[in-house]
Amino acid sequence: MMAQFRLLPFSTNSGKLNMEIDSNLLENAIKDRLQIPILRLYGWNPPCVSLGRNQEDSFLDKEYLKEHNIDIVRRLTGGRALLHDDEITYSFICPASYLKNGEHIISSYKEISQILINKFKLLGIELDFGGSKHINSKLDYCMSISTGADLCYNGRKLIGSAQCRKQGYILQHGSILYDYDENLLRTVFREDIETGSIISIKQINSDLTKNKIIEILSIGN
Repeated sequence: MMAQFRLLPFSTNSGKLNMEIDSNLLENAIKDRLQIPILRLYGWNPPCVSLGRNQEDSFLDKEYLKEHNIDIVRRLTGGRALLHDDEITYSFICPASYLKNGEHIISSYKEISQILINKFKLLGIELDFGGSKHINSKLDYCMSISTGADLCYNGRKLIGSAQCRKQGYILQHGSILYDYDENLLRTVFREDIETGSIISIKQINSDLTKNKIIEILSIGN
């Protein structure tokens, strides 16, 4: 299922440009009545904090971010903030009608995320969906929270995803955590990051390169 898609090869961009590209892809899909899904893979340079569509930003130390060349951008999608640094990000755009249960939000998350489950299985990494972990409303860092739409390895969150919908089309994008700086996370988010609830690719398999992951994710056409 969903073996065919239009692939946009991996590129590294600023946070502002990354979000503009995702937004333009969605708008063009709507305008052109796109029927074949688009998969885009990308990275971030410089590092960037992305805020959920309706998330307030008072928790951020903007002077610290500026001094350390960390950008801030707002996503099209909801959810909470992420620090995009050493990761691979994906975005997937398709008409809701392309999916078996495209009108149902959680079902559509799972249907799209199943692509990632299948791909990571080829890399020897078995992923499953997050559970119903209690959400602390005070947490600002997205990866600290695991929901049924996220992908976990042995109960620890590896991939966090978010969606937006417009005129019958879905944009789902998400962060695949390759590695992270625990001290930087705690400084940026000014909260005690529960690292026991998250995991990175480097922790799972330190020999697995970003290029290999991108290669496997790109297979499908």
